[in-house]
Amino acid sequence: MTLRFTKMHGLGNDFVVIDGITQTVALDPDRIRRLADRHFGVGCDQLLLVEASDRPDADFRYRIFNADGGEVEQCGNGARCFARFVRDRGLIDRDDVRVVTAAGLLRLHIQPDGQVAVDMGQPVLEPAQIPFFATQRAAHYPIAADSIEMDIGVVSMGNPHAVVVVDEVDHAPVAHLGPLLERHGRFPKRANVGFMQIVAPDHIRLRVFERGVGETLACGSGACAAVVVGRLQGLLAPRVRVQLAGGDLNIHWAGEGESVTMTGPVATVFEGWLEW
Repeated sequence: MTLRFTKMHGLGNDFVVIDGITQTVALDPDRIRRLADRHFGVGCDQLLLVEASDRPDADFRYRIFNADGGEVEQCGNGARCFARFVRDRGLIDRDDVRVVTAAGLLRLHIQPDGQVAVDMGQPVLEPAQIPFFATQRAAHYPIAADSIEMDIGVVSMGNPHAVVVVDEVDHAPVAHLGPLLERHGRFPKRANVGFMQIVAPDHIRLRVFERGVGETLACGSGACAAVVVGRLQGLLAPRVRVQLAGGDLNIHWAGEGESVTMTGPVATVFEGWLEW
């Protein structure tokens, strides 16, 4: 089987994007892991699959697979790449794209400057729906990992996130606490873990340990989750520049009952063909 793919990235969060509409695609966890391997494959944080939608309110189905082969619900940086991919490949002739994911419907808009704005929907704050084990909803929750006690904010942006506020993100224990919180028993579906330094009410620095991937250069849903948590804790303004290792994202959240909007750049790196 010959499979055409495109390598893309959003602020260094990189993807193998596959058109499942104009070609036949047969994927399984082993093949995805081989594709994602940075030494023996193409190399990526996630694989994105474009499929036809069976819903009248969506143009495409958007599926996301982590480097470990597992399918996940949401990826914000991937959504921006998805929009540019279907437009550049001629799969759609509009700048507004509606895609259905395992987490629901996303609305994507390609701006004149080439950046993509994503309506990420309303954040999920009820613990049972995130899912996160807690007796009641709170702005922050006490938790312990490896005898380290801390407070975390918890939110779902279509996928579960834990957010830790730190004094200095460069020295945050991402490699140590990231895996522990990702697989903590209070997250039955695991979690993405963000470490947030507040520079100003409209500016944060962020590192994210992604579920099934490890630390990445950028995480779109993680940036949204961090701003939501910061807003709920009274620390941030409605519009925030999120500074990640790979670059900046602009996040806007007016407050509860409103959708989160993420805007940022994307880039195509190369195209290629695989022989299975």
